[in-house]
Amino acid sequence: MSRGQAAEIAHGADVDADVATTRFLLYGLLPGWFLPGLADWAMHRRTRIEETAGTKESLIHALMMAQVGLPIALTLRYRINPALLSVQLGAAAVHEATALWDVRTAVDSDREVTPVEQHIHSFLESLPFGALASLMCLHAGQVRSLLRGGRGDPDAWRLLPRRRALSPGYLAGVGVAIGAFVLLPYGEELLRCRRAARARRRRARAERVAPRNRKGN
Repeated sequence: MSRGQAAEIAHGADVDADVATTRFLLYGLLPGWFLPGLADWAMHRRTRIEETAGTKESLIHALMMAQVGLPIALTLRYRINPALLSVQLGAAAVHEATALWDVRTAVDSDREVTPVEQHIHSFLESLPFGALASLMCLHAGQVRSLLRGGRGDPDAWRLLPRRRALSPGYLAGVGVAIGAFVLLPYGEELLRCRRAARARRRRARAERVAPRNRKGN
């Protein structure tokens, strides 16, 4: 996508439904994804995840980010076809199952999952399906090809570069946003959980050693 095309999508007034949907996906839904993710991290910090579910739940969060990040990266780079749609559908299903595992882990650990956090989760769970539904509407022919198993299309099960590449500036902006709103906060969360786990192990060793020292004295 050239700079002029990006500007047309971002600022154009007279656009058809396909261009409007593309504009929504690129400049609305994808950037909007980062805000509930950051809010979810803040709720984890507020409820002291490092003292409850700890590293296990934090690693589940990292897994969920990967399940969302992989199809996004592929979609920004490659054309929509049966192969990519299969990856997107599979990732959405696995992400939903992991989300259930995440909440179960939090509840079993006695970490408080507040109503606000539950509403944040509803946004994080619905956004992948909203994005996928929009893409499937934009590429109805590829959806039909997927339902036919790709018959008659020699490229159905290959990842093909986009015909109009997204601008380097847009991709760089997405990369910076991922670093600032995903990698940095959730990396901090995992580090905090690991430090708390090490501190608990040190306290446990000290408590085991203390009685033996008293007996020796």
